[in-house]
Amino acid sequence: MIILGIHVMDLHMTWQKLILAARIIVAIENPMDVCAISARPYGQRAILKFSQYTGSQYIAGRFTPGTFTNQIQQKFMQPRLLIVTDPRTDHQAITESSYVGVPVIAFCDTDSPLSYVDLAIPCNNRGQKAIGMLYWMLTREVLRMRGTIARSVPWEVKVDLFFYRSPPPQGTSFFYSDPEEVLKKEEEYAQQQQQHQYSGAAIQEQSTAEKATFDKTIENAPGAWGDDTAANWDSPNWGE
Repeated sequence: MIILGIHVMDLHMTWQKLILAARIIVAIENPMDVCAISARPYGQRAILKFSQYTGSQYIAGRFTPGTFTNQIQQKFMQPRLLIVTDPRTDHQAITESSYVGVPVIAFCDTDSPLSYVDLAIPCNNRGQKAIGMLYWMLTREVLRMRGTIARSVPWEVKVDLFFYRSPPPQGTSFFYSDPEEVLKKEEEYAQQQQQHQYSGAAIQEQSTAEKATFDKTIENAPGAWGDDTAANWDSPNWGE
C-alpha cells in the first residue's frame, strides 16, 4: 500500500503470512530438512537462534554457489524448505532452489524481488531489531504448533537473544556482546586511558620539580660539585 508516496505495510497481513509460514515449517517431518539463510549480518544471529530452537539447518554469511546443486561439494545439502532473510542478498540460494524444486519462504521489503519466492512475508528486513523480532515470532509459533510450548504461557526465551549484537570493544572478551555492557565497558576503558594520561603527566611534572629542586640545592651548597673555585687544590690533604 502506498500513501502519499510512502510504502505502508499491513501488519495484519504480515501476521497472517507468518502463521502460514509456521504451518509450512511444521508440516516438514524432519526439522533438519529446513534451512534458514542470511547473508545480511543483522539476520545471522536470528537464524542461528531459530535453528537452535527448531532443530533446522542454517547458513550464515556468504552462500557458497553449488551448495544445492553440486554433489561433490563438502557442504552439499538437499533441504526440502528454504527460509531467506532478504531475497536481494540471498539471490544465489533462491536461484539454486529453483533448479532443484525447493520452495522458498522469504522476508520481503517493499523493493524486494519476488522471483522464485513461494511465500513472501511483508516486513522490514533491514532493521536490526525487526529481523530478530520476526524470527523470534516465527520460532515461537513453530514451537507452539508442534506442542513444545503452551500457547497460554508466555515463551521464556527473550526476544533480545535474536537481535544482532555489535562486536565487543577493545580490551574485552570475544564472547562479550551485550550492547549496554559494551557501552559501559567502552566508557570504563576511556576513563582508564584518561587516568593513565593524567598519572603520566603528574609523574612527569613531579620528576621535573624534583630535578629543579636538586639542581637548586647543588647550586646553593658550599663547595658544590663541579665548582672548582671552592676547593683548595694546594692543600696536602686534598682528595682525602
